[in-house]
Amino acid sequence: MGQKRIALLRGTLDLLVLKALSLEPLQGVGISRRITQITKEAFQVSFGSLFPALHRMEESGWVEAEWPRVQCDSVESSRSSGSSSVLIVVLFTAASSM
Repeated sequence: MGQKRIALLRGTLDLLVLKALSLEPLQGVGISRRITQITKEAFQVSFGSLFPALHRMEESGWVEAEWPRVQCDSVESSRSSGSSSVLIVVLFTAASSM
């Protein structure tokens, strides 16, 4: 019974992600907000659920991710200024071959 519930939730999340991306490409935060909006706040997805789902959907060819190029000098300058991380924003779109 537990496996069926997990599969149902996973399938529901996948469909909601595709619905959220049907109008325009979005970043992860935008996808989460759009899902909350289209479900009238009945379904609020955490990033701990969303990003593994997006990764799984990308591997399956359901979504495409646009990873920006980060120049090494910008990474080095953030390290020398004491920053411990570099923000990389990924843009997701529904796969065009679907």
